[in-house]
Amino acid sequence: MIIANVTTPLLGLVDTAVLGHMQSTAMLAGASVGALIITQIYWVCGFLRMSSTGLSAQAKGQQNAKLASAKVLWQTALVAVLLGLMLWALQMPVLHAGIALSNPADDVQGHLTAYFNVRVWGAPAAMLNLALIGWLVGQQKTRTVLAIQVVGNLLNAGLDMLFVYGFDLSVSGVALASVMAEYTMAILALIVAMKLTLGIAPQPSWFNKAARKILMKLNGDMLLRNLALQGCLAFLTIQGARFGETAAATNAILMQFFVLIALGLDGIAYAVEALVGEAKGAHNAREIKRRTYQGLVWSSLFAILYAMTFYVAGESIIGALTTHTHLVSQAVAYLPLMIVLPLLAHWCFLYDGVFVGLTKAAAMRNTMIFSALGVFFPLWYVTQALGNISLWYALLGFLFARGISLAWVFARLDKRQRLTE
Repeated sequence: MIIANVTTPLLGLVDTAVLGHMQSTAMLAGASVGALIITQIYWVCGFLRMSSTGLSAQAKGQQNAKLASAKVLWQTALVAVLLGLMLWALQMPVLHAGIALSNPADDVQGHLTAYFNVRVWGAPAAMLNLALIGWLVGQQKTRTVLAIQVVGNLLNAGLDMLFVYGFDLSVSGVALASVMAEYTMAILALIVAMKLTLGIAPQPSWFNKAARKILMKLNGDMLLRNLALQGCLAFLTIQGARFGETAAATNAILMQFFVLIALGLDGIAYAVEALVGEAKGAHNAREIKRRTYQGLVWSSLFAILYAMTFYVAGESIIGALTTHTHLVSQAVAYLPLMIVLPLLAHWCFLYDGVFVGLTKAAAMRNTMIFSALGVFFPLWYVTQALGNISLWYALLGFLFARGISLAWVFARLDKRQRLTE
């Protein structure tokens, strides 16, 4: 899963490289904003992957695992496709809202619209991908997930070259390449999933009112959790921009440290999701605790490794991200916070994985909202006189509060012997 996570940013990297060599910078700017609008929506809809992973892992741990896994597969796939179709149907309001928020120049807006109008056709496949990848992770088929990601990224890169340089489709060609890659990955994931549940047809009872209510509650809690998180990250970006161009650019560089951390710690969290979920499906509280603390050990080791790497090579990483000396000097001043970042943040990545496996979405929602409203914004407010660095103090406090609050909830569930409920 760590390797699969590393391949994910390559899709955007290839798009950027292709458009970066076109004759107009407006093409790159327009496509980048268009991609940002789409990917932000997909990110918020990440609850599909989380709920699918947790339910799939629990089904794998049950006695009639194949039947239970098939039920989760078709339930989550249906929700994903419906959500994708809804996004496609609402494409014009979404596009207009994105343009209003980004306020691009006229030439950039033209390329943004061209990119978005093609890329949005991939929404049903992208949503289905979230559900299917989550389901496969829950079934512990992580090598299959890696293979699908690699095939999708290679196909996207090849089609980028063909459509842009061969057919001269410009921005629309880049978007079309992404759409075709998304549908290819969805088809491959669906073929694998159907083979794993071969011989079990969907049953009407899987989609009755009671089943829909459970899914709506789980996904609704996950959605609110994601919105709270996205609100904090968006505030950091927007507020940083108000401190000026240099602060905004510095924040963009510093966020890459957070991305690097997520690549490794998310991989551990995915493994914990699958193993904890399987243990819950088997009603084995002892195994839940063992897998949680095992994951915590690995998470801590990775956090220490990241901190040491940033201590030794932090300036080199910043230098590789920008050649502007004033930005380098600004970003280097934040290095002590970047070194501390993995040590404080790894808790929330790990316990997110635990609670996804337990499908305790309400706890994830509540702790996220508490950390946002009770820690992030108050901490920024009392330190805002310090300038841009106050946003990073707030983010560090927010991440640490998420991890500690989830750990506290886990301890309470364990004490009350409710881990398998």
